[in-house]
Amino acid sequence: MSDQMERIKSTVKDLSSSRKEIEAELRAEEADQELQRIVDRYAGRVKLKGFRQGKAPKEMVKQMFGPDIHQSLFDSLVPKVLDEVLTTHAIRPVGVPVVNDLSYEEGRPLRLKAVVEVWPDFPLPAYTKIRVAKKDIAVSDRDIDQTLEELREKSAEYVPVEGRGVVIEDYVVIDLQGKDRKTKRLMPAEKVVVLAGHEGNEKIINDELLGMSIREEKRFTYAYPADHKNKKLAGKDIEYLIRVVSIKEKQVPGLNDEFAKHLGEYDSLTDLKGKIKSELQAARERAAKSEQTEEVLKAILEKVEIELPPSLVEEETQSILKRILSSAPQQNPAKETVDALRVSAGRQAEQNLKRHLVLKKIAEAEGLKVGEEEVDSEIQALAKANNIPPARVMESFNQEGRRESLKNSLLLKKTVDFLAGQAIIDS
Repeated sequence: MSDQMERIKSTVKDLSSSRKEIEAELRAEEADQELQRIVDRYAGRVKLKGFRQGKAPKEMVKQMFGPDIHQSLFDSLVPKVLDEVLTTHAIRPVGVPVVNDLSYEEGRPLRLKAVVEVWPDFPLPAYTKIRVAKKDIAVSDRDIDQTLEELREKSAEYVPVEGRGVVIEDYVVIDLQGKDRKTKRLMPAEKVVVLAGHEGNEKIINDELLGMSIREEKRFTYAYPADHKNKKLAGKDIEYLIRVVSIKEKQVPGLNDEFAKHLGEYDSLTDLKGKIKSELQAARERAAKSEQTEEVLKAILEKVEIELPPSLVEEETQSILKRILSSAPQQNPAKETVDALRVSAGRQAEQNLKRHLVLKKIAEAEGLKVGEEEVDSEIQALAKANNIPPARVMESFNQEGRRESLKNSLLLKKTVDFLAGQAIIDS
């Protein structure tokens, strides 16, 4: 082993680009000194038959509490030894080193072997002048007309009607009660709002409801198939009684100047169309830029081989899986489903980490930095967007240690913007 300092000798061996093996040896004098300190502590606390507290022979204390004393010794010295070795060799660990060989006998050095994961080093490929295809961002009259129709649908009103029966797309309030023809048991009475003709309704409801008038009642029977999705109704003959309470029809506003004025600060339909066109254009430009940026990053990442620290991959995988499961509609998915999601989350975790490492390295290569004033500006923007006093948001970021995380996010964004600006857009 090569001397790194008088107290500790160590060597570091590369197991891979993301794993290093440390062998370290703490001189016997210092290990023995710590051993005596721990023995003295035990001796001062234990009560042994025939001896006053604190007067038990140390050799007897060592014999009786040997394993506990050695564990206390390791707990005290191993972290200090590892910290000094990592500092001396300028190793920035990912997570906690794993000690897999540890030995000590009084009068001899404390020896250990440990494996530590590190951020891998890797060569960057060419990352500027990446060629990407130009995206079509033109806005057609058809696009504008489609947006206008969507706005008209959102502005639709449902107006009560009299003097006619139910037609498709009416909103109908009905009183509904069913009875099991076999058991004669009545089902709970319900007041239900139905969109007439909607494909989500039972076909029998759509068929019987059409043409009914307000206050009209009707009885009909429906035999549910054995494989019906509603298990409570599957295989049963149900006699229904429905009564129409109210009918409302959808009225869509006309496409004219009055409609435009109703939506906001528009003098005419022409003004509204112009605003729609400019907003669609801006949205497509943003989408095109985002798509081109992703193509640039993909082209760079495909040229990079990185051995990722397994513990980081697992940590990121668990984080992604937790987010997926928390948003899943099914509360207790089957094991097969979870296993498949875990595999998918693992792939996503590797991509996330690879992207992060490449962007960080490009930022270092280009000397890109984020100043404190940029962080403050972003916090101000977040406060404004969420209608929260800036001072409160600033305090939250500072107290919870989120400021550095935000700074890193801004640096990655700046790096992505740099790469996008360096790309060559093919016509």
